[in-house]
Amino acid sequence: MQCARVWRGLNSLCRVGHHRAWKRTQSHTAAARLDLSGIYPPIATPFTAKEDVDYEKLEENLQKYAKIPFKGLVVQGSNGEYPYLTEEERVEVVRAVKQSLGAGKLLMAGSGCESSRATVQLTEKMAAAGADAVLVVTPCFYKGKMDSRALIHHFTKVADSSPVPVVLYSVPANTGLELPLDAVVQLSQHPNILGVKDSGGDITRIGLIVHKTKAQDFQVLAGSAGFLMAAYCVGAVGGVCALANVLGQELCELERLCVSGCWEEARVLQQRLIEPNAAVTRKLGVPALKQAMEWFGFHGGSCRSPLQPLTEAEIQQLRRDFSSNGWL
Repeated sequence: MQCARVWRGLNSLCRVGHHRAWKRTQSHTAAARLDLSGIYPPIATPFTAKEDVDYEKLEENLQKYAKIPFKGLVVQGSNGEYPYLTEEERVEVVRAVKQSLGAGKLLMAGSGCESSRATVQLTEKMAAAGADAVLVVTPCFYKGKMDSRALIHHFTKVADSSPVPVVLYSVPANTGLELPLDAVVQLSQHPNILGVKDSGGDITRIGLIVHKTKAQDFQVLAGSAGFLMAAYCVGAVGGVCALANVLGQELCELERLCVSGCWEEARVLQQRLIEPNAAVTRKLGVPALKQAMEWFGFHGGSCRSPLQPLTEAEIQQLRRDFSSNGWL
């Protein structure tokens, strides 16, 4: 009996000690969490005429982006054509960007794959290549089975093993799958899940995510320039915006206006960004983004097959969407 009481006492002390150690770890993690607030361009991947990654042109783009007050860069996101790159190419592009990126700029690397196992492995490689955080898209090939239970399991498994913080990525226009609100709320409690990039454009949903995760140190990024001001209004901390590849200075100015409460000026600027943003995203996609980059002094070039160049009619429509808003 005496032995049993001693054992129970020791066991209790062990549990308390473990709990305190866990709390210390959690406190350290919370204190060290990255501040994601700001604007990020999800950079395009330039290709040569033979469809190889053109690292020289990539470097030239990076030098120009270095002059814009971005918080950092997203590498191998949707606009980087990551589904068309090999794993080796994806990692090498991240490594090349890291070597060029200035001090104080964050590098968020897309590491999402269809299986949890492959995502865990690629996440580790992205971290080794220099990523400060990883952006993990929802697996979607078996979208009918990707309910909250499956997605919570997937992202938890990735976050448990990731050497760097994880940012969830919901982009239903590409995946046909929206990361369910209840899954986001539960995942926000994971100490290594930092936030979410939401590209769906539903402001009520973004506001609700902010509201339901306010007890956590959870950060919401707007996934498009078309609703950036609205997202700031409901509590988002920044944006990952395709249009920032073209109008980066203007997107950073919109961020400044929102953060400083200059809502009238922000409204005027936001309205001028809606049509060009739609043109390079949901209307005409990555080929349009790359075409617009050429007009604004960046290297866009062709996409990797099977994505096709714009038709002449599409180019004219794209030009109108920029020129009618005073950008060309």
